[in-house]
Amino acid sequence: MYLRQNIVQAVIGEILGVSQPTVSRAIKALTEAISRTLAVLLLTAEEVPRDCEYVVDGTLFPCLDWRKRRDLWSVKHGSAGMNVQILVRLDGGFVWASDPYPGSMHDVAALDASGLLEGMDPSGWIGDKGYVGRGMITPHKKPPNGELRETAKEENKSVNRIRQVVERTIAHIKSWRILHTPYRRPLETFEQTITAALALYSFKTTPE
Repeated sequence: MYLRQNIVQAVIGEILGVSQPTVSRAIKALTEAISRTLAVLLLTAEEVPRDCEYVVDGTLFPCLDWRKRRDLWSVKHGSAGMNVQILVRLDGGFVWASDPYPGSMHDVAALDASGLLEGMDPSGWIGDKGYVGRGMITPHKKPPNGELRETAKEENKSVNRIRQVVERTIAHIKSWRILHTPYRRPLETFEQTITAALALYSFKTTPE
């Protein structure tokens, strides 16, 4: 109820007939247990298979705007949160998620910080314009004071059609509403909650 729907704890308490503090303790204990038990389903950067073609994109998991953490603010998204890089196969299958980084960090900086590209050849990967300079296939940028050639426009359409698979996967991940709506628990618990939700998503979508 909490991770999937991000229902307010007091409402969960009313539904289950228990107090809000009891719900809070249960969420804390279960989130810790899920994160600890299922984290093995999430690959590290070193475990991601080499010599494969992937599509990569970043997403913001939102949280409340803690004024003492200005680095959480993402100008791109207009809200506070944590930047997580998502890697999928060309069929949209979820492969890897980075550690959470402050929302102010650009996607390419977050990907660099993750260490994923170390020892990798990303020349067959697909990314958006934010990953230009990392050797991936990315859309052409519009030249200053000019227009893209028709061939470049067609190539961009082809790239963007492929990129849609990672956008769909991110949308499915965010069906776990705890990752889609502002996080209300203490900020120091957010990373563990993200791990728990991603691990549950991987558990439910990984073929037996």
